[in-house]
Amino acid sequence: MAAFVSRYASAFLDVVSAALLDTAAIDRQFTDFLATWNGSADLREFFVNPAIPAIQKVSFLDKLNAKMGLQKELRNLLAVLINNDRIGAVAEVAAAYRELLQDQLGIRQAEITTARELDAAERESLLAGVGKLAGARIEASFKLDKSILGGTVVRIGSTVYDGSVRGRLDRLKVSLVSG
Repeated sequence: MAAFVSRYASAFLDVVSAALLDTAAIDRQFTDFLATWNGSADLREFFVNPAIPAIQKVSFLDKLNAKMGLQKELRNLLAVLINNDRIGAVAEVAAAYRELLQDQLGIRQAEITTARELDAAERESLLAGVGKLAGARIEASFKLDKSILGGTVVRIGSTVYDGSVRGRLDRLKVSLVSG
């Protein structure tokens, strides 16, 4: 990630926090803009084309905004990215902003792998345990992998907690071979 991405994301988070904006609404609007951005190669080419003056790009952004209804702070972020020839990195700025926001809200992302489908009660119980382990509220994505045989594997950032049967068997094998 380029250094400027985190600066824009941090500044935008400061604006959102200071204005006490609805972060869920901002997130939805960012998602809508990014869907439009990713869905149109012509739009991306227009905005990143250095031959087109920034004032023309911002004018087009305002026309697009009339249809999308972005909050002024998000529109202003996009205009600043355009004016500084950084609009090509809008997806990275959005991702960095979301990561900073989750850190501020005490939310951690986790990937939880199980050998079988879990019902809602099991998922809630597992999320509560992982939240205690991480010391934060957890937003998790669940994956199914029958090769782990049983138990769970939890990945939070770069840390992996392997409570799977496959992991226990592998550790036992290493212990027996080395011992």
